[in-house]
Amino acid sequence: MSKSFDVDNNIDVHAPASTYYTTGENARQRTRTHTRSHLNIQQDSELEGTRRRRASHDDKSKARRFLIDVEETQRKILEQEDTDGDFQITINDMGPKTMSLGTADSGGYRKIDIRGTYMLSNLLQELALANDYGRKHIVLDEARLNENPVDRLSRMIRFNFWDGLTRRIDADSLEVICPDTKDRSPNPHPRIYVPYEDQEAFEFYSEVAQKRKHMELEVIRLPKVITADYVKSLNTTPGLLTLAMRKVDDPTSEKGYTYVGEPFVVPGGRFNEMYGWDSYFASLGLLEDGRLELVRSMCENFAYQIKHYGKILNANRTYYLARSQPPFLTDMVIKVYERLDPQKEKENKDWLRRILKSAIKEYWEVWMSEPRLDKKTMLSRYRPDGKGIPPETEASHFIHVIEPFAKKHNVTVDEFNILYNDGVIKEPELDEYFLHDRAVRESGHDTTYRFEKICANLATIDLNALLYKYEMDIADCIRDYLDDDLTDFEGVKQNAEEWLERAKLRRERIDKYLWNEEESLYFDYDTVKEEQINYESVTSFYALWAGCASPEQAQAIVKNSLSKFEVLGGLVSGTDKSRGITSLERPNRQWDFPFGWAPHQILAWSGLDKYGMADTARRLAYRWLYTITKGFVDFNGVVPEKFDVVSLSHKVEVEYGNVGTDFKCVPREGFGWMNASYQVGLSYLNTQMRRALGTCTIPDLLFEKAIIREQRMLGATPEEEEITARRRRTSTLAALAITQNGSIDAAVTRISLEPHTPKF
Repeated sequence: MSKSFDVDNNIDVHAPASTYYTTGENARQRTRTHTRSHLNIQQDSELEGTRRRRASHDDKSKARRFLIDVEETQRKILEQEDTDGDFQITINDMGPKTMSLGTADSGGYRKIDIRGTYMLSNLLQELALANDYGRKHIVLDEARLNENPVDRLSRMIRFNFWDGLTRRIDADSLEVICPDTKDRSPNPHPRIYVPYEDQEAFEFYSEVAQKRKHMELEVIRLPKVITADYVKSLNTTPGLLTLAMRKVDDPTSEKGYTYVGEPFVVPGGRFNEMYGWDSYFASLGLLEDGRLELVRSMCENFAYQIKHYGKILNANRTYYLARSQPPFLTDMVIKVYERLDPQKEKENKDWLRRILKSAIKEYWEVWMSEPRLDKKTMLSRYRPDGKGIPPETEASHFIHVIEPFAKKHNVTVDEFNILYNDGVIKEPELDEYFLHDRAVRESGHDTTYRFEKICANLATIDLNALLYKYEMDIADCIRDYLDDDLTDFEGVKQNAEEWLERAKLRRERIDKYLWNEEESLYFDYDTVKEEQINYESVTSFYALWAGCASPEQAQAIVKNSLSKFEVLGGLVSGTDKSRGITSLERPNRQWDFPFGWAPHQILAWSGLDKYGMADTARRLAYRWLYTITKGFVDFNGVVPEKFDVVSLSHKVEVEYGNVGTDFKCVPREGFGWMNASYQVGLSYLNTQMRRALGTCTIPDLLFEKAIIREQRMLGATPEEEEITARRRRTSTLAALAITQNGSIDAAVTRISLEPHTPKF
């Protein structure tokens, strides 16, 4: 008689893999599952009768569980279902989309069919996870295969993805962290650069280098003053920049203590550096998932960067020393402070003061100083220092730019690069090009036609809205949290009224230079040409998030401009009109139409909610989460860096590809801010919307009446309603292509060769 496997009610069938595959029935190694031997026809006939009798061992009232040979089942499912050989089971695979598994209660004898892309891809993922924990045979609950995709993805983010993205810099992690895929120097070996003032870190890493000689770790102290020339001099010896550490007891050490790095979350699995604005958006998801201490550590790392490197870095590698990224520290630190243990009030306030001192230093020395500050408008720009060609880019990245100059000087491109970087050849036009290129990278929006050859001259709505938020946040903290007790690093007392006045003046300047009443939208301002540019950007919604729009401006943006950006899958970065015609000579940029990004979605939801438009925020959140969920269901659990939100595709043919899509069998990390947007987005949905999301209900079916109702509440005319509806119909028609199962072309954004609208 076959063994019956009783369900352990103490084991959650949806427990993290680390629990599920190491406890209960899966804590014991299985020796075999039931397999059918080679039988003749008569024996097979007898077996069928036996199957009917043996089926009685399956209690119909119990949830089904399967007895599985991990290695053999994984081999079979890939052989049968993975027809394109990418170690994933997706709607593009042409297999039969069905596989039989033996039930646990029948000892593997009775077979049940598992059908469809979603369940089969979940099976493949569970097999890979079981293999991670050394399981040869498992008892697998069917509930893990047909789990509501919303619950499954949220669970994977909470218990798997964040851990897969967490890093720290200390003795135990250096061998993993130091290697750099962007290091194309002649002698790429591990280097770590330590700030001039951080003697403890220098001694610590020097000791590590001595003890772990096999690493050939080079520990280098940075100069007290870091110039653009010095940063350029490191192009041939790039390395990692230290982050914050804390002292912990260590009985094995002669000193009785050691240092461990403050942990942080990286954007995607291939990264090992702490990136600026990526970290802020990841922190929002981490806080939703209760990872308070991890976010607190990330704040410590940002404060360390400001103290020692003068700014929050693009990322902590030497080639980023001159570049910052969009500033979010004040909002991040407030969100942490509000969640700290209220029993530790004094300790919490001291911590808040210390981090805010760094934010104040960043505000004045980075964003309110030249060259980033435009003295005429008193608005700020992305305009970092730097010289030469950015070394972190691929060797071929700038060939099309440099070739004409190389020909002019009768040298090869490689020879020109050396001569230009060394200052032997002077080319002011090229200097200007790389000034704007560095500014684009500092903005985080690399790249977009919005900023092409102009970024460093622009007072952008996004940056100035963020700085308005800094000013308001610091004022609020002084008044509401810190008992009017805050000084900067020089000991100068900070006054809430002065910060409120700075915010008031910035708001007036934003209205004067960036707001366009006729278009009901904010536009970036060219400080050189002294005029607004005409690129329609979704970053206008930053003004709502920051609170610097008036109620009338917020209403006007939603009534007259939201429909320019709202498409089937969420908010698109910019309009088709603003991007312009694409071709082989003028290819798509990833921060333009038709792409959507998590930061834009999250800030728009929050901003709309702040101005009393919660229904609109919920609708936009649903659209975005639908896009993520649909990709997760159809493409083996993928959570990518970005989406084509017009045609609902992550398989984009655009610069830099799409991080988070290249994995075998099971996704390990997703993508930082995409993970966060999912967890944050779920908090906006009501029960009905969450149920609809679990069944992948198309957004326009869910919101058709709500959109009409919203337009009428805002006073839209019938003609304006028709314009809005026409825009949405266009995006819906484009999106239908993705539903053609099995068509690879349907899942890929392509560049049109025709001199008109791009083809999807």
